[in-house]
Amino acid sequence: MHDSLARRPTELWRWDAIELAAGIRDRDISSKEAVTASLNRLASVNPIVNAVVDIQAERALAAATAADGAVRRGEDLGPLHGVPVTIKDLVDQAGVANVNGVAAFRARIARDDGTVVVNWRKAGAITIGRTNVPAFSSRWDTDNAVYGRTWNPWSRERTAGGSSGGAAAALAVGIGALAHGTDLGGSIRYPAYCCGVAGIRPTMGRVPRCNGSDLPDTPLFADLIAVNGLLARHVRDLRVGLAAMSAGDIRDPLWVPAPLEGPPVPRPIKVALITEAPGLFTHASVRGAVRKAGVALADAGYLVEEVQTPSIDSAATLRARLSAADLRNKAMEAMRTLADPDMIRHVELFLEATPPFAGQGEYQDALAQVMFQRRAWDIFLAGQSLVVGPNSGDLPFTIGLETRDLAAMRHILDAQALMTAVNLLGLPAVAVPTGVVPAIDAPHGLPVGVQVIGPRFREDLVLEAAEAIETRLPVITPIDPVNPTRLA
Repeated sequence: MHDSLARRPTELWRWDAIELAAGIRDRDISSKEAVTASLNRLASVNPIVNAVVDIQAERALAAATAADGAVRRGEDLGPLHGVPVTIKDLVDQAGVANVNGVAAFRARIARDDGTVVVNWRKAGAITIGRTNVPAFSSRWDTDNAVYGRTWNPWSRERTAGGSSGGAAAALAVGIGALAHGTDLGGSIRYPAYCCGVAGIRPTMGRVPRCNGSDLPDTPLFADLIAVNGLLARHVRDLRVGLAAMSAGDIRDPLWVPAPLEGPPVPRPIKVALITEAPGLFTHASVRGAVRKAGVALADAGYLVEEVQTPSIDSAATLRARLSAADLRNKAMEAMRTLADPDMIRHVELFLEATPPFAGQGEYQDALAQVMFQRRAWDIFLAGQSLVVGPNSGDLPFTIGLETRDLAAMRHILDAQALMTAVNLLGLPAVAVPTGVVPAIDAPHGLPVGVQVIGPRFREDLVLEAAEAIETRLPVITPIDPVNPTRLA
């Protein structure tokens, strides 16, 4: 046995993706053992959290057997060879229903694999299941009328986040080593924050994006800000998972063949710390998390300053109004027909909180403002390099807040302002936990964390900084989920 193997956790489901890939490649373990361990963990904890809604055990074990055969034959192995992963129930897998939280889509069987499924499979990853989402993947809470609620492993009173809530909750309780997610308005970073794991929203254009079952129905603005990305328990796994996910695909005309490592930047790297800003609600515990991350980065040699950024409020408001225009133009009609009542209520409150454009001219002016906002932030980051601030400015929302009333929706939009602004700006951002804070409804505390934002196509810089934070603060997952039967 290798010395490094002896230092790893006994249970294979606790190993990270890099450890599993190395163990399989070195024949210390088999892919079948790794996949079986993940499936056994899934069987143990998934009934409590309801994170994986389509379990693909038979298919995964067959793929693991084939992966072990490739190792024995000495074939070239991908960086994720034999590693168990999950796919969000939004992206196509050939021959599998792409339900996306909508009952009417149960019969929507994908003809082809989506781009990220193709890329992760080429890298050797093995899908063990599909993770839960809200209807149309369009809420910050993961619940739907098809599969029900995904529960936050830390508290039965708090959202697991959305729309990649199933992905985050699965990782937090030890199901799979990597999880695919998508991010249109924080849908990777917010559930990562709520569940205490790491997640990356790449630069727009970094990861190819095409889903045949959606074409040609994706709204215009959504196509310009939505990205594929991933979640993991460790930042270093984000790096290898992103590299595997980023291979080009002819189906996405917006994919950019940018290098994964950019040119050197002057050291020490400057970091702008955001604890408060106009239009951004920040809870005291969140401000504390940001400052804790700042201390960790300063200890790692970064030059950390609290400085004023370009307007977060303007970027977040613009993103909300353009997204609302997409909904009003087309998507809301389908949602009212096909979505569950809570989904409809959430979207109606969002539209009520977001003023419509007066006409085509104002809409076109708003699209022009997108470039103005991006230019302003690009110039700022050219001098500052990185920004560290809240994912959400509040603790994970209590269940039902999204559908309560207009005041609650306005509070949510204020708390999510920096997160959604990043989507408008098209920038890369990594969510990384900073620890837990006490909460009466969470026996082990509630996770808190920050996001690290960087210049476009400089995922290398944001991952490096996120890893510096993680190195100096404890990794808080995997955990055993809060079990309601034990609370009774």
